[in-house]
Amino acid sequence: MAINLDKLVGFHESALKIRTERMEVIAGNLANANTPGYKAKDIDFNKAMQWAMRDSAGGAPSRSAGGLVTTNDRHMSGNSASAAANFDMQYRVPTQPDTGDGNTVEVQAERNRFLDNGLRYQASLEFINGKVKGMKKALSSGGQ
Repeated sequence: MAINLDKLVGFHESALKIRTERMEVIAGNLANANTPGYKAKDIDFNKAMQWAMRDSAGGAPSRSAGGLVTTNDRHMSGNSASAAANFDMQYRVPTQPDTGDGNTVEVQAERNRFLDNGLRYQASLEFINGKVKGMKKALSSGGQ
């Protein structure tokens, strides 16, 4: 029986990638908290995971490394400096009134999102670690 690592940790691998991308976007929001006219951005994790799961199952057109949708293997892939380009970026709707500079970053809310995302990232790592430990245990006890 062949061991398929994609089936073992594929979902959490995709989750880690998306959470990493989201951390970069939120960090960018925090870095631009005092930039006039800056609009806070975010990645919709649920939509990105749905896309990643359809993509890995072959049910959707693949995305190249630059975030462009390719429907044929002969299509040229795009190149992007930002890893966050792989997902649909959305602008965040502010909950506080505008301070007059047009910036929509709410620092405390962004910090909370960053911490929440970090905890969820850690949980996915722990889950993968548990899966790998279980597999190692099964492989090591198979010879007994």
